[in-house]
Amino acid sequence: MRNSNLTPQQKARSYAFLLLKFRLRSEKELYTRLKNKKFDKEIVEQTIAFLKDKGFLDDTVFAKAWIESRLKKPFGLRRLSQELKAKGISGEIIEANIGEIKKGYCEEEVVEQLAKERLAKLKSIEPLKAKQRVYGFLLRRGFSPAAAAEVIRRL
Repeated sequence: MRNSNLTPQQKARSYAFLLLKFRLRSEKELYTRLKNKKFDKEIVEQTIAFLKDKGFLDDTVFAKAWIESRLKKPFGLRRLSQELKAKGISGEIIEANIGEIKKGYCEEEVVEQLAKERLAKLKSIEPLKAKQRVYGFLLRRGFSPAAAAEVIRRL
């Protein structure tokens, strides 16, 4: 099938499927990408409605998959919430997914493991400076200041 024979609607769907082939997307992400490709607003909305109707686009599924993949890095729950918000995920979906993760997730263990690894790399630096760097690293990773401070104080 030649691309020039496709209707704008077919082109939009084709492009959306291409994007979804690489990874799941949020509605907002897909909307933005289609708009950036210069598709009409009406065609973009029809495409998104079609994908949602067929089950290819679901912000709840996206949020769950995003959290699972990002926890492997590992990132803190605060950062994950911020990332999902930036991707247009609703507050209710974020809260539900983060709440579900919290049940089996011990932030302090993760923070302690990361801090130990980071401090080991900074052995040659003056201890106070090394602790400050590790604290900054943990905050950038999205861990709570209280958890980061507590772990660094113990180490």
